[in-house]
Amino acid sequence: MQGFDTANPPFDRLTHQESEELRAGLDIGYFAPGEMIIAQGRSSDTLHVVIKGSVEVRDGNTIPTVLGPKDSFDSRALVHGAAGENFVAAEETLCHLIPRHIVLDLIRRNAAFAAFFYADVSRKLDAFAQQRKAEGMDSVLRTRVCDVRYRAAVYVDGGISIEQAGHCMRDNDINALFVRDGPRIGVVTGMNLSKAVVLLRRPLEAPVREACHFDVVSVDLDDFVFEALLLMTKHDKRRLAIRSNGDYVGFLEDIDILGLFAGNSQLIPGRIDRARSIDDLATAAQDIEAQVERLHRQGVKVDVIAEMTSDLNRRLFKRVFEMSAPPTIREAGCLLLMGSEGRGEQTVRTDQDNAILLDREVPVSDLARFREAFSGALDRFGFPPCPGNVMVRNPVWSQSLDDFIRQLKAWVLRGDAEAMMNIAIFLDAEAVAGPADILTRAKEALFALMRGEAALLARFASLIETFATPNLGVLSTIMATVGAGPDEINIKKAGTFPIVHGVRTLAIDKGILETPTAARIEALVRAGSLEPTFGRELTSALHVFMEFRLRSQLLALHKGELGSEAMLRLDRITTVERDILRDALRVVRQFRELIRSRYNLGAF
Repeated sequence: MQGFDTANPPFDRLTHQESEELRAGLDIGYFAPGEMIIAQGRSSDTLHVVIKGSVEVRDGNTIPTVLGPKDSFDSRALVHGAAGENFVAAEETLCHLIPRHIVLDLIRRNAAFAAFFYADVSRKLDAFAQQRKAEGMDSVLRTRVCDVRYRAAVYVDGGISIEQAGHCMRDNDINALFVRDGPRIGVVTGMNLSKAVVLLRRPLEAPVREACHFDVVSVDLDDFVFEALLLMTKHDKRRLAIRSNGDYVGFLEDIDILGLFAGNSQLIPGRIDRARSIDDLATAAQDIEAQVERLHRQGVKVDVIAEMTSDLNRRLFKRVFEMSAPPTIREAGCLLLMGSEGRGEQTVRTDQDNAILLDREVPVSDLARFREAFSGALDRFGFPPCPGNVMVRNPVWSQSLDDFIRQLKAWVLRGDAEAMMNIAIFLDAEAVAGPADILTRAKEALFALMRGEAALLARFASLIETFATPNLGVLSTIMATVGAGPDEINIKKAGTFPIVHGVRTLAIDKGILETPTAARIEALVRAGSLEPTFGRELTSALHVFMEFRLRSQLLALHKGELGSEAMLRLDRITTVERDILRDALRVVRQFRELIRSRYNLGAF
């Protein structure tokens, strides 16, 4: 059966011998239009892979997905004994049939192949992350030196003193200098200076040429990182000089290469803390952005990327606050991050969502100056302004605590969609600078206003209906096939927002103060508001959407099309990834029904 494509996921995870065993056991099945191939709740003795035709996946009266050539089904019926939906031939359909005993044997022997058949979407995602990790290490080694953040060259004359060279290193925050000595160029490091003074007893006034070495080992800007590593190993060096057009332009150190593998997360905080100006912080902000792509390329899980990135962004925002806020603001203000930043779920930077609450009145001129300075700095870093103007620059989001509590009361009394969304945004606030108790007092006041207000909570919960969860179904698939329109969905609207807001609603109902969605889900499970199994599935689905959105964001950045950062093109993902997406959307539909039922949203 040579026509079977083993390059099609998940079969691309099989070894050559395993692929041959699979081919040897294949059969072909024909299904007439309208024929039930696998019924919901029933088991299956074969795994089906569509050769020709199409298969509708029916969930009650809806068709979440239409499967076409190379798509496979149904892993749940095969491995777990019960199909999650009905699978019906939409037209004359041919399928490869893989016997159950062959699939189960391959699952036992091949962990990457087995990941496709796990019911828990998070385990599938973990398996894909591990595969990307291996690919990512190779891509790091093939990074060019010019793409590594290296130390820029600083030159000194060979006649300056050892003491002067030491001061030059300190002033430039570096540990190596290039030394010009007539026609020669050498290198001196901090260790060379220490050995010259301590071990060789050179006076501090001695010329630095006596402490440097002129056998410079160098690498070109266009060389690969793996070539630099080979040179370091061969010459037992921790740093190499970097050449460009015959000149030395900087140093590449082993810790710089380590930063490629570790994502620079251990280096960026120091750069933020040492920053002396907003321009210095702009460089650190670029490092954070670059790190996201590097970590993703290395296969790091999206929730870990988000946690690391959020921590670095909070350090960055805190430092901007310290640089831009007058003393009166620093003493009285609590800087807040909201949205995905507040929840610790942001990867690639999106809209600004920030605010400041003050525990006392401050001079109007100081507050006005801070509003512009802080928001202006973020503009320079490349953080897009919030379309809803949820920024320090907006007086609604930069006022005294007492005035803001009155604002919360006004929103509660209005109860319209805009007011409810403002409350939702505030609920995700996290304090990053100043007295955190200011935020706690504001949230406690809001909880007191909403506690026991069933109608108000229902209006708040109804925001979950703002966007529909799409079906990966008939119309979009046909349109993509004939080239009449893109087969894509908005990941934020379809998946992330319903989970985030539904969980946020349950959290405020229970008075839960945690802001990360995963932490809220854990607290809701402990409180008995969610079943443990469904809580795990909900968290897994959230991470699936975060992963797909991150891919879309990185693609949008490369193409310069930031307006499409939340759009996922279905023709750009594999069969296995479509299966994961289908599972995640199923979880969202179940969660929507839970929220609708609990808050009687049918009345709205």
